[in-house]
Amino acid sequence: METEQFFREYWEKKPLHLRRSDHSTASYYQSLFQLSDLQSLCSQGLQYYRDINLVRCINGKKKVLNKEGQVKSSVLSKHLVQNKVTIQFHQPQRFKDELWRIQEKLECFFGALVGSNVYITPQESQGLPAHYDDVEVFILQLEGQKHWRLYSPTVPLAAEYSVESEEKIGSPTHDIILKAGDLLYFPRGTIHQANTPAGVDHSTHLTLSTYQRMSWGDLLLDVFPSLLCDNSRTDVSLREGMHRRLLLSNNEGLDTSRRLAAHLRSLADDLDTGMQKVRSTHMKRDFIMNRLPPYSQQQLLTPSGNIPALEDTVCLRFKDHMVITVEPSQERTDEATELVVFVLHSLKNQRENHMMGESGDEDEEQDISRGLQFPLSHLQALQQLQQAEQLTVAQLQLPTQEAKLSLVLALWKPELCMNTSVFEHTQTSQLKDQILERR
Repeated sequence: METEQFFREYWEKKPLHLRRSDHSTASYYQSLFQLSDLQSLCSQGLQYYRDINLVRCINGKKKVLNKEGQVKSSVLSKHLVQNKVTIQFHQPQRFKDELWRIQEKLECFFGALVGSNVYITPQESQGLPAHYDDVEVFILQLEGQKHWRLYSPTVPLAAEYSVESEEKIGSPTHDIILKAGDLLYFPRGTIHQANTPAGVDHSTHLTLSTYQRMSWGDLLLDVFPSLLCDNSRTDVSLREGMHRRLLLSNNEGLDTSRRLAAHLRSLADDLDTGMQKVRSTHMKRDFIMNRLPPYSQQQLLTPSGNIPALEDTVCLRFKDHMVITVEPSQERTDEATELVVFVLHSLKNQRENHMMGESGDEDEEQDISRGLQFPLSHLQALQQLQQAEQLTVAQLQLPTQEAKLSLVLALWKPELCMNTSVFEHTQTSQLKDQILERR
């Protein structure tokens, strides 16, 4: 299926089941994670709750059967066979390189965080009750078979997780047996439940999830404070005091609603005509601080070339791992707050903490969260670098040679910018040598 067809016909609209009959796909899926991987993974100090949950659906309710402390492989095997529990393995991309590679590419593709869980369920058992999620879901069947039942959403494109009772969900819209190598997609809000059929030793499937809190409403919540703040700088009516005792009133009244509506219409008009710029900050920061680092560690180790000179050609190295934000300066002074530019990147992010809600070293995290800071006058030059394949330092739209070199050096030090001139010179020399050898 072509990407355009998927987004046109299925994304956020309806489920999609892709059947794969070729052995190579099934073998590749199984290589991502399988039951036998648990023994070696348990030797790495896995903990209940943090890394693994043991769950079972009993009478329509989820029962958690976790122990305390470190997970032992023998105990997992016993629970799987005797108690028919589902083993839920959190964020396996922390341990499995191929999942790191896949999810890092998907995060670049979607521009959103991509998490994963592995579920291992024995035959004639179900791990979770019927529920819906606040994420777009891709199911990859890795081992065995799984019986899925999907139901019409009670809350389309839901913004939160919720369990739904059997009485409310009605009959399934889709009744599917997933086999090894198959893929199933369904939008957030889709009610679903799954069990391993009789005669199947166990089922292992991988859930890839994305687009949590990535709606237009979420973007409005992010950009609206800066829009209002920017507009207040130039529109004195927004700085006028509201009516006396308004906060003590139980009913703000029609006059207040009309006044607020007028301000909102004015903001909307300024947006529509381009007089106001949309500035996403918190969503960009959350994404870049919590996403996976680049998969290619060899690329990270590749030298960035010599210190760039004015005539050298440069380019950004990890464009999909960088964002540019315009925010109020975080420096406290007695002067009016000024806007500055931040370049945020994920090169120092820790794979081991991905989607775990954990922070690393506090100083390093603060350094990452603050990013590289530049004056607002550098924004156009930074956007040049972001949009161009490569350009000379001299071409940067900054007023002085010193400013151009200072900007490029600041990006070159943390490996965000590469001096390509030395590599071009080397390649040209090698080409000349090859031509001379042929002669």
